[in-house]
Amino acid sequence: MNDNKNLVLAVVLSVLILVGWQIAFPPPEPVDQPVEQATTQQSARQDASGDRLAPSTPDISVSDLVRDAKSREEIVAGDERVNINEELVRGSISLKGAAIDDIVLTQYRETIEKDSDNIVLLSPKGSEMPFFARFGWSLVAGKGSLPGANDMWQQTSSCGDLSAECDLALLWNGPDGLSVKRTISTDKTYMLTIQDEVINQTDTTLSVAPYGLLRRVGLPQLENFYIAHEGFIGVANEVLEEVDYDDVYEDGDQSFSATGGWVGITDKYWMATLIPDQSSKNITKMRADRQANIATFQAEYVGEDLQIPAGGSTSYTHRLFAGAKVVGFIDGYAEEGIQRFDLSIDWGWFFFLTKPMFLALDILFKFVGNFGVAILILTVLIKAVFFPLANTSYKAMSKMKALTPEMTKIRERYKDDREKLQKETMALYKKEKVNPVTGCLPMLIQIPFFFALYKVLFTTIEMRHAPFFGWIQDLSAPDPTSIFNLFGLLPYELPGFLMIGVWPILMGLTMYFQQKLNPPPADPTQAQIFAFLPLVFTFMLAAFSAGLVIYWTWNNLLSILQQAVIMKRMGVPLELHIGLFKKKKAAD
Repeated sequence: MNDNKNLVLAVVLSVLILVGWQIAFPPPEPVDQPVEQATTQQSARQDASGDRLAPSTPDISVSDLVRDAKSREEIVAGDERVNINEELVRGSISLKGAAIDDIVLTQYRETIEKDSDNIVLLSPKGSEMPFFARFGWSLVAGKGSLPGANDMWQQTSSCGDLSAECDLALLWNGPDGLSVKRTISTDKTYMLTIQDEVINQTDTTLSVAPYGLLRRVGLPQLENFYIAHEGFIGVANEVLEEVDYDDVYEDGDQSFSATGGWVGITDKYWMATLIPDQSSKNITKMRADRQANIATFQAEYVGEDLQIPAGGSTSYTHRLFAGAKVVGFIDGYAEEGIQRFDLSIDWGWFFFLTKPMFLALDILFKFVGNFGVAILILTVLIKAVFFPLANTSYKAMSKMKALTPEMTKIRERYKDDREKLQKETMALYKKEKVNPVTGCLPMLIQIPFFFALYKVLFTTIEMRHAPFFGWIQDLSAPDPTSIFNLFGLLPYELPGFLMIGVWPILMGLTMYFQQKLNPPPADPTQAQIFAFLPLVFTFMLAAFSAGLVIYWTWNNLLSILQQAVIMKRMGVPLELHIGLFKKKKAAD
């Protein structure tokens, strides 16, 4: 009767683990809750220090919020534009407002299918999901007109498409004696440089302030997972600022006063970022609004006031990163002087372990050409580094395994006296010079590397759509097979919690066999709970990245091999059978 109670308890606890996991790590949910409409009209604003007024960027306009959206292709074909033509980027810049609003990433697709669409990062106003950047000038003091969102620019460069070899030169002439010359250049990755010169041909001194803005209309599809930030991101005064979309609604606009830094909007793998002059002071802001029941988000900055004497000019240089968060590219820009740009990749709190693990995987990948194989090799290297410590631990566990008969006798003898049971157990450990805590070391060693690899697989774009072998064509996604439809032989789809693939099953089996090598817990209830853990972890890890499950499975196999060799040398019998088979044999 008592055993039945313990069994029921073990099952209940296992279910609680599964339910608790779902609560702690819930699936994505739409973040489109009603909010109060924010005030959008703002002619001047104050920085965080309270001692300087600066002009605002252009307000979010209802004209951006189009219900009957056209396709991006239709809009691009109908506008006057200059093409962007680089190996990694295709797109165009609209001559209306000089908006950078058409960026396609040629190296990345929506799915693993080779004929799927390329990733569209920036899309023009009037499309289904507008996301665009604009740069300009605000008039602080004096009279005159400066170019706005609907003003047409004239292309003055003659070399054709914008590329690393050909800069785009634009000119805007105003009716009041002001003109703006703009030069846009690009490197061979994802960085655009915008150089603006304002020429004052009036007879009075003017004061202007440069600005840059990113505007996203509509809430994008989110992962909504705690391990990867999606939303507003920036660095102000060397401090990383990460603000969720809904936090801007709840807490209002987020403002920062800083020298240099940057501000933008990031997805899991892609990012658009405004980068002001790193030596100038600026006010950055993260804004959100809802008009016509459509959410709109804006990241922006306004630079210092600049004086332009009559007949003189002033200039400012902006930069825009619009592309994939490739580690090598991001680190390169940080080294070039963009303040803490490396923080745009979310390495997490354990960055000191996460990033080195990625760099090691990347080096191995360059040798073997497969990130899955790189994971296997890295696992072996990690096991080699901690081999002496693991050996000590497995020897201790083998000694405890050898003591199982003695432990059984003690439990039977003192089953009604817990205090005496504990005392005799500790006396046996002391006599045989065994420390039960030592046996936990392999698991404790594994945990930080497990989470570091989890972070790498989940957040780095290098792992996205990275194939292994066979049916695993994306190491960052879960195993796509399931035992419940005979691994695809039966033609029907299954709910997510029933997607228990080959690799999760292998992981569960290796975890089970590893348990069989270890001494059982002294408490029968604990023993039954532990017996259910491989099953619980099989279901739980089935939703994790296949690369992580492969790592865990491979690590378990190496641990089993290492522990089995030690046990054989110490004369401890191996028990790698499945319990059901053992019972059947005994009955015979």
